[in-house]
Amino acid sequence: MRLIALIALMAGFAGLSGVAPAQVATPETADAAPPAKGTEASKAVVELFTSQGCSSCPNADAVLGRLAERDDVIALSLSIDYWDYLGWKDTLARPKFSERQRAYASTRGDGAIYTPQVIVNGLVHVNGADEELIGRTIQKTGKTIAGSLIPVRLTEKKERLVVEAGSGEAGAQGKEATLWLAVIAAHVTVPIARGENQGKTVTYNNVVRDLMPIGMWNGKPMTVQLERHSFMQPGADRCAAFLQEGRAGPIVGAAILRQC
Repeated sequence: MRLIALIALMAGFAGLSGVAPAQVATPETADAAPPAKGTEASKAVVELFTSQGCSSCPNADAVLGRLAERDDVIALSLSIDYWDYLGWKDTLARPKFSERQRAYASTRGDGAIYTPQVIVNGLVHVNGADEELIGRTIQKTGKTIAGSLIPVRLTEKKERLVVEAGSGEAGAQGKEATLWLAVIAAHVTVPIARGENQGKTVTYNNVVRDLMPIGMWNGKPMTVQLERHSFMQPGADRCAAFLQEGRAGPIVGAAILRQC
């Protein structure tokens, strides 16, 4: 496991500057979305911070692949870029994913940044290769957020993605939360020519190709509609949306559309 210390806390929340063009509406003004291609049941969110240049990561990548097959979990693979100097530039990495990992460490206050690292429901970090521990952490954090869950629904209508966040009983007392959209490639296979994993070919599952804030939820039902061309990435074929409190706090609602 590779571990680096967080030396200074990050300041500010710059992520909202990258919001995709969107139409925000209440249920009264939004077009009705077809129920056939939607999903609204809340799921656990497991984020794996991984790197093609990390010799400890392939086992965790395989674990993430198995988690991605579960109906009760949204498993996301986010490649970081801070190991690129070791001899192999990660072909899937985005600087914003490294920044997200640092934001989690700052919010928790423990400064723990390493690969492979899994964050469960925005709350707890564990070794990404420890499948049994991840399972226990899903159950534990699920109980922690059970009273704050907000229904999230994703549907596709023509060339638009419709994201709905509801209110329910907990919503009236819920904190303000950011509505995030993850654009995902179901499978990406990468032959690694240099670095610690030289000669290996690794298949990555539920690879996040982009992650963007698309709105702020304030306890009232909201709908965000996005034109497909405004957010889709080459090779992406899935989308997930989740509500997250604070800068990098608990995730209180999530949904995935496996064909986006």
